[in-house]
Amino acid sequence: MKKFLSLMLAVMMTAGVFAGCSGEETSSAASGTDSTASADSTAPSGAAFKIGGTGPLTGSAAIYGTAVQNGAQIAVDEINAMGGIQFELRYADDENDPEKAVNAYNSLKDWGMQLSMGSVTTVPGEATSVECYNDRIFTLTPSASGPSVIADKDNVFQMCFSDPNQGTAAAQYIADKGLGTKIAVIYKNDDSYSKGIFDKFKAEAETRGLEIVSESTFTTSSENDFTVQLGEAKNAGADLVFLPIYYTPASLILTQANNMDYHPAFFGVDGMDGILTVEGFDTSLAEGVMLLTPFNADAEDEMTQNFVTTYQEKYGSVPNQFAADAYDCIYAYKAALEAAGCTPDMTAEELCEKMMETFPTITMDGLTGTGITWDSTGAVSKEPKGMVIQNGAYVGLD
Repeated sequence: MKKFLSLMLAVMMTAGVFAGCSGEETSSAASGTDSTASADSTAPSGAAFKIGGTGPLTGSAAIYGTAVQNGAQIAVDEINAMGGIQFELRYADDENDPEKAVNAYNSLKDWGMQLSMGSVTTVPGEATSVECYNDRIFTLTPSASGPSVIADKDNVFQMCFSDPNQGTAAAQYIADKGLGTKIAVIYKNDDSYSKGIFDKFKAEAETRGLEIVSESTFTTSSENDFTVQLGEAKNAGADLVFLPIYYTPASLILTQANNMDYHPAFFGVDGMDGILTVEGFDTSLAEGVMLLTPFNADAEDEMTQNFVTTYQEKYGSVPNQFAADAYDCIYAYKAALEAAGCTPDMTAEELCEKMMETFPTITMDGLTGTGITWDSTGAVSKEPKGMVIQNGAYVGLD
């Protein structure tokens, strides 16, 4: 029954696209494979648009790449089942490495990729976005959030919040909600994602009158011991620790803070999504952790619940915001391709020109936001959601 409802919802979303084709287009927001088409993907019935992407499907960042691959596959299967526009999606493993990402990109180009999902993470995304720009292959990345991914590239767009926007929004949210009076920040200074968020957070914190009492850093080679950083925050009297980092080091920070009997509020960003899945981590230590994210798997709207149910049935786990952003990417492509009247026999360069013209004119409702729009720089506009972890699940703060 839920699968039927999901299909009916998808049909209604398609109708919404056609209803608005005279001006702004409205639509609602899947899969990938590691170099080959997914075995359980709905087979295209006729000519199909070829979409490719790279991501870490193995290694320490595989949770992100796998989530993007899975979320995208669900959308592809839904759309192909409608019998109209058809997609073929292929994902290649880049192991979160920029050189391997370029190699993976080249294999996708040889396959005949017409549209790109870019790369899942920022540093590989910076590398492959240059290739897409030079080759004139339009790109919509679900999660490579660094501003350099889209900077000076007119055909590279983002579905995710950019790093600077996350930093600014986090400072605004903490100030507006009165979540802390003395703020400590622990960030990774050899990671453009983390540093980019921190720089904007610090600037906005000063504007908002937030007192940052401690700034400390770590690197890839030192991300297993945070006692010095936590000791500095504790000694400075910080009642909130801002963590613009990914969930793996964050889980160690929470564990080590608890061992030090230091219990401030913790506030993170979208890279923290996944902390409840860390093997061996005592998830009770994440109780009360707050973060900004565009997606909440516990939301009660029909679209979210259908997606979560399908994801759990197919992949045996709860989807995170990376999966949701990827799902929305595929539906955004569907809306733009239909609005522009594109056909699968068009070249990548022809499609690129059409997508560049069309994306800034459409508006869509998806899993990660309503009224989602893009400007001509490729930046997305949508509102983040404040979440807090309670009883092992994300709950809305607002």
